[in-house]
Amino acid sequence: MNNHLAVLRVQPGWWLVVLLVLTLAVAVQVGAVHVSIADWLAMVKLIEWPALGDPTQTPSAGSHVLFNLRLPRLLLSVLVGASLGLSGALTQSLFRNPLAEPGLLGVSAGAACAAALTIVLLGESVAVIPAQARVWLLPFAAFIGALVVCFSLEYMARWIAPGSIAALLLTGIAMNALAGAVIGLCTYLADDDQLRSLSFWTLGSLAGAQWPSVWLFAGVLGAGYCCLRRSTQTLNALALGEAAARHIGVDVHGLRRQIIVWVALLAGLAVAFCGMISFVGLIAPHLIRLWVGPDQRQLLPLATLLGGLLLLVADSLARTVAVPAEIPVGIFTALVGGPFFFLLVRQARGQTT
Repeated sequence: MNNHLAVLRVQPGWWLVVLLVLTLAVAVQVGAVHVSIADWLAMVKLIEWPALGDPTQTPSAGSHVLFNLRLPRLLLSVLVGASLGLSGALTQSLFRNPLAEPGLLGVSAGAACAAALTIVLLGESVAVIPAQARVWLLPFAAFIGALVVCFSLEYMARWIAPGSIAALLLTGIAMNALAGAVIGLCTYLADDDQLRSLSFWTLGSLAGAQWPSVWLFAGVLGAGYCCLRRSTQTLNALALGEAAARHIGVDVHGLRRQIIVWVALLAGLAVAFCGMISFVGLIAPHLIRLWVGPDQRQLLPLATLLGGLLLLVADSLARTVAVPAEIPVGIFTALVGGPFFFLLVRQARGQTT
């Protein structure tokens, strides 16, 4: 009996892994450029050519699209979605609120605001920064912006309005409005090149995916998950309340700071490379909580997997629905996430009445 129960407990994770792999296999074949088996074989040669040093061979168009555009984009969509799903689960655990999410609470807007200020205020002075450091400028700025918003929300929720869901959401709305105003001011002051970059942040897109960003996200997400995996028991204790968690020996202050840093890092990097993508961090952990319950030992890994699956599907639709044009992925997530949020608020209202 215990063995059967153990199989049932791990089954949701395996289902999500299989579904994610199948979706990835389908997504890699669809797009504006058809990919054939010959293109896959040519891609293998494309990887080997730099080592062979043969400049006479040229890759086919399909293999070039597959290796340099489609594969890094699909993998980045999975990693960014997984980061948003994990950060959403952490945010809900931190505030003990199923309505909490980095986008709703202004964390993503804070990261985008910092990135917009960096683009507009630095302007042409960015050119004097070494190319190696320039790559990290926007991710670092977005991380700082997300970190400032995270600490502000944590302070307000804990000191100004402890335990108030309405006050927390209103504070997040105020953060979003303030960040939106700053982004609007940056848009007004920006030149044409800066304006195109700012449009990328506000709509959200994975079109700029490259292999270095894939490796960066994989490293950050892997490090964050391994670090947070050891804190699942203390996160379960935190769900009982701060007083109860302290009573059983949990360092609540240190745990909250750890969660804030990881939420800011994951959400900040997502905004820095892909712009503002909303609602993934809300939908993924909430669906997993309805499926397997609130246990953080299952919630964190399953929300990570489901977040990657949701953004992979959304981005695949964004780049294939209007071929050869491309719809920003943030539009798809907002179209699905908006009605879902209304249903979630309705459900929460029904439980309190």
